[in-house]
Amino acid sequence: MKLLLVEDDARTAQAIARGLREEGYVVDISTSAEDAEALATGGDHRLLIVDWYLPAKDGLAMCRDLRRQGVMVPILMLTARDALADRVAALDTGVDDYVTKPFAFAELLARLRALLRRSDLSRPVVLSVEDLCIDPVRHRVTRNGVAVPLTLKEYQILEVLMRHPGEVVLRSQIEQELWGEVSDVTSNALDAHVSHLRRKVDPPGAKRLLHTARGRGFYLGPAIE
Repeated sequence: MKLLLVEDDARTAQAIARGLREEGYVVDISTSAEDAEALATGGDHRLLIVDWYLPAKDGLAMCRDLRRQGVMVPILMLTARDALADRVAALDTGVDDYVTKPFAFAELLARLRALLRRSDLSRPVVLSVEDLCIDPVRHRVTRNGVAVPLTLKEYQILEVLMRHPGEVVLRSQIEQELWGEVSDVTSNALDAHVSHLRRKVDPPGAKRLLHTARGRGFYLGPAIE
């Protein structure tokens, strides 16, 4: 299994990489956000380990840009910043978990394994509805062979719908997937995300695949009469 470690401190990077390799992982090391983005968008890494403090462009900005480009590979953030506001900022950006320095390697390894268990590695290689395809392993979306960059929420919505082609997925089910038990999410938050998603997956001139079942939810596929 291939991982990408983004850490500009050579000593730290080598120590982490050595430990991961001893556990059987293949580890690529990048020392800058720019190089890491190129590797993450074009590679087959199953998980990214990213240090917050990087030269020129920090790890948080890098993670934000990767999510905007549609790269949804799990991200584990490393940082000495332990304030609640920092943790919230990282998670809201699309980071999946957060390890505060200094940390024990055993904790890093445990969190990494937990992320991989929660990832889509055991799911089908590609899900498709007509010419709309989603690769759950690499978190890539294409329409008629053209990449479709999505935000994290848009991707989550699309994946839920892709797993139930032709079936109406209830709003409550999608909201649970996106926000869990959070009760203060406004009713139009989901509609806003779906609206943005529809503009991306149903471009002008393409057959419409994302439909609304009024008062119930949403579905993918031919329109249900």
